[in-house]
Amino acid sequence: MSLSVRTFHFFVFLHLVCTIDVPLDLPQPPTITNQSVKNYIVDPRDNIIIECEAKGNPYPTFSWTRNGKFYNVAKDPKVSFRRHAGTLVIDIHGGGRPEDYEGEYQCFARNEHGVALSNKILLQVSKSPLWPKEKLDPVVVNEGGSLILQCNPPHGLPPPVIFWMSSSMEPIAQDKRVSQGLNGDLYFSNVLRQDALTDYSCNARSHFTHTIQQKNAYNLKVLTTRGVPERTPTFLLPTGTSSSKLVLRDEDLLLECIASGVPTPDIMWYKKGGELPTLKLKFENFNKTLRIVKVSEEDSGEYFCQASNRMGSIRHTISVRVKAAPYWLDEPKNLILAPGENGRLVCRANGSPKPIIQWLMDGEPIVVPNPNFEVAGDTIIFREVQSGNSAVFQCNASNDHGYLLANAFISILDVPSRTLGPRNQQIRVIEYNRTQLDCPFFGSPIPTLRWFKNGQGSNLDGGNYRVHENGTLEINTVRKEDQGKYTCVATNILGKADNTVRLEVKEPTRIVKGPEDQIAKRGSTVRLDCRVRSDPSLRLTVTWMKDEAQLYIGSRMKKEEDALTIFGVAEKDQGAYTCLAKTELDQDFAKAYLTILETSSSPTSRLTSALRDKPDPPMDLELTDEAERSIRLTWTPGDDNNSPITGFIVQFEEDRHQPGTWHNLASVPGNVNSAVLNLAPYVSYKFRVLALNELGSSTPSPSSERYQTSGAPPEINPSDVRGAGTRKDNMEITWTPLNATQVYGPNLRYNVKWRQRNTGEPWSNVTVWTNRHVVWNTPVYSPYDIRVQAENEYGRAPEPGTIIGYSGEDFPSAPRNVRVYEPNRETVVLEWGPPENPNGNLTGFNLRYQAFNGSRSAKAVTELLSPNQTKYTVHRTDSVSRYRFFLSGRTQVGAGEVVTIESPLKQDEAPPTSGKVWKQRGKMHGGFMHD
Repeated sequence: MSLSVRTFHFFVFLHLVCTIDVPLDLPQPPTITNQSVKNYIVDPRDNIIIECEAKGNPYPTFSWTRNGKFYNVAKDPKVSFRRHAGTLVIDIHGGGRPEDYEGEYQCFARNEHGVALSNKILLQVSKSPLWPKEKLDPVVVNEGGSLILQCNPPHGLPPPVIFWMSSSMEPIAQDKRVSQGLNGDLYFSNVLRQDALTDYSCNARSHFTHTIQQKNAYNLKVLTTRGVPERTPTFLLPTGTSSSKLVLRDEDLLLECIASGVPTPDIMWYKKGGELPTLKLKFENFNKTLRIVKVSEEDSGEYFCQASNRMGSIRHTISVRVKAAPYWLDEPKNLILAPGENGRLVCRANGSPKPIIQWLMDGEPIVVPNPNFEVAGDTIIFREVQSGNSAVFQCNASNDHGYLLANAFISILDVPSRTLGPRNQQIRVIEYNRTQLDCPFFGSPIPTLRWFKNGQGSNLDGGNYRVHENGTLEINTVRKEDQGKYTCVATNILGKADNTVRLEVKEPTRIVKGPEDQIAKRGSTVRLDCRVRSDPSLRLTVTWMKDEAQLYIGSRMKKEEDALTIFGVAEKDQGAYTCLAKTELDQDFAKAYLTILETSSSPTSRLTSALRDKPDPPMDLELTDEAERSIRLTWTPGDDNNSPITGFIVQFEEDRHQPGTWHNLASVPGNVNSAVLNLAPYVSYKFRVLALNELGSSTPSPSSERYQTSGAPPEINPSDVRGAGTRKDNMEITWTPLNATQVYGPNLRYNVKWRQRNTGEPWSNVTVWTNRHVVWNTPVYSPYDIRVQAENEYGRAPEPGTIIGYSGEDFPSAPRNVRVYEPNRETVVLEWGPPENPNGNLTGFNLRYQAFNGSRSAKAVTELLSPNQTKYTVHRTDSVSRYRFFLSGRTQVGAGEVVTIESPLKQDEAPPTSGKVWKQRGKMHGGFMHD
């Protein structure tokens, strides 16, 4: 009996019309491959890098213009070209002033075949806003009235992030009654009396330096009234009944309505004659802001916001117009023609208003007529081109809102067909997967491409096959019959080229019988199956894992081709087992859980239990797989002494900072005898291992040989940075220094910076090698910004965060507005206000008082009061005695100036009066005050 085999053959015919990359070994004009953004804002602390990279053959040379004029880079020693590129590097670290280099830059890449242009790059240096010095008077407002606290931030580049806080750096809580507008102002729909309990400061955070500038704080004085009248809404923003808004296509549209009223109004949004675009709509700032992301022309129209409460409603209409900077409809692409061929470059853009199209050739305006081509609006037409006509054309599409610039070259080449990929590839793929066979090609005229299978061809017509424009053949679902030799042939009038790809289809890897969940008695034997079927031509490996970690095959285990056997199972063998079958192309896995049951006690088991002990120490430590920041440590476990080893602890010792002291580095399960250890730079390591079982830890293993890692800049800064005064005229800055595994290099030191907050003064700095620095001649209890940055010989750690410290405290001044009155016959009340100058963190008040009658005085009573207490009541023991009070504020330094006051003489039916007040040294501090 004979067996006939039918072989499936096919070919693909394709004329490529996509963009073709010219191989770099062929002559070609320049192409810009990388450039900086058009609006380029740079950090003034860093070197300025203006990107410009290009390719071409010959390799391009580069030049720049600045503000439209030739920029002579060689004349400025602080400006240089990056090697093998046109990128400009401006050395600011070497003393250059970044502001001197602001301007509009443009890069030119040229070779003998043409000139390519970058965009015009507007370079601007980031500027942090500085608040003008101003004195803000208290803001007086009626309870229930509306209020706008203006921020008026100074100009920053880019614009700063605005937020409101109190002068003590507590965020201002915002809700539908109080919120910040898009302009940075703080709006109160209605003012409550508790709004006066804090002050309000506008803050501006710069983009690059993240420094925060704080405006002087507003203080509110709320004039209270009996019963706040309700009122209908009115708009605080925008004003009037209508307004307009212009937004550019693909930008976010932000519409804002903020209203006042009592009760606080609710805001609703609508669009006239249509629905709001829900798929790209967001309501923000408690419904006061409507955001439509990436607007398009259909988002034009009239929107209105409605503010309403139970007293009524009002409406504001916003007319939205959507304009557009130019955007591409058909961006020009490189054109590769053979001599005598025709072609065209097309440049189509849209926008609102409609963009103006301007063509340049090699960066210069085109002079018409030109014998080599014809310019017809957005199209350049080439007829019967000849060698030597290569050039780079620039298309500039511009309107009032921006511009687009595209480079597209025309290259006149006579090149026979060639294939560009590696030859005679062999592709292996698992059956039923998807695969791609690549055949990159080139030629001029552009070749046509055909695919063949097993030497013969027929038209490929969809189905399971797809040919991409770049010549790649994609097979959606590979089957056994797709195996074979595939040939791609590229053909033009100058010749043809081919390449072959051999496709091998492999059988998938499958576990046909995997392990099953089992329950086994302690001491019994367990078999876990893992029978695998795979392609015999692929190398198969079967590994076992326990509880997601690779299983160490010990002496009680036997790994066979299709199973794992565990003899004398113990409690430590309980867990989830995974069989992983893997080839170089695919894998499969199966899981099962093994549960171990305790057996009843026997004389043998009791004897074994009696002989159990801590494990012996591991032995034979070996270091392998050395890398810059890791190494593998392997060891041989010691005897478990009849109690299974449950884990190992890896310790290390270093000889620079704490020689002889061992630290824990890693913990690994008891069934593993090696660990990959992550290491820190610039540490001379020595390792040892301890074994653990339920009875305890072994003695340490013998230590390994030393291993030295290379250095690097520190990755972290010191922790627990603090600033606190030890005297009233200083501030001590302290921190927890880096430990031995954090220094990363020699000569560790700390760069300490400080400045008084909200004064605009520059940073002061010092470099120290300890963990403290004292700043002297500081004002009493003033806040300071503090930064501490680690540095070694390899460089600095990342920029540190800023913490707030305080200079030293002093004794507080006397409490203010002290008075005594008697609301009834049984009590005497002392009231006071906080000291005018607390000179620190007020921790409380010291009060001493005593009753007296003429020359007789009772025993004095002493009380320690909380810092927020402003009243103290004494219950009389008799009806005739008067009381003398001694009151002072308290900081961490101690008690301050004492105020002494006596209760008034007893007057029946008299209105409450304050007593006589004087300082401790007898000077009059105040007179009588009426309640």
